[in-house]
Amino acid sequence: MEMDQADFEAAVSDALDSVPAELMAMLDNVVILVEEEPDGPEKELLGLYQGTALTDRGWEYGGVLPDTITIYRGPTLRMCATPEEVVEEVAVTVVHEIAHHFGIEEARLHQLGWG
Repeated sequence: MEMDQADFEAAVSDALDSVPAELMAMLDNVVILVEEEPDGPEKELLGLYQGTALTDRGWEYGGVLPDTITIYRGPTLRMCATPEEVVEEVAVTVVHEIAHHFGIEEARLHQLGWG
């Protein structure tokens, strides 16, 4: 599947726009990035949350760099056959990674159908 960087970033932006405003307002100290490929051995990783989930932040949390949610273009395009599939997969990945920011674990996301 081919999709240029601008169209992929637009799909990520649209996915973020579809998240309810109440949830987006609760994101705290987090940036959302688009990268071509994941580092490390998991080359088919679609997204990654790195940071301290809101549920794990205590009184000592502060003065830290922002958490990151990264959406990976290459693996997403390799697994999708149409632009519509890319848009759908990006939306699922964005919700999945935001859920990690809120402290929702992988197993629970799979139970909810966001795995």
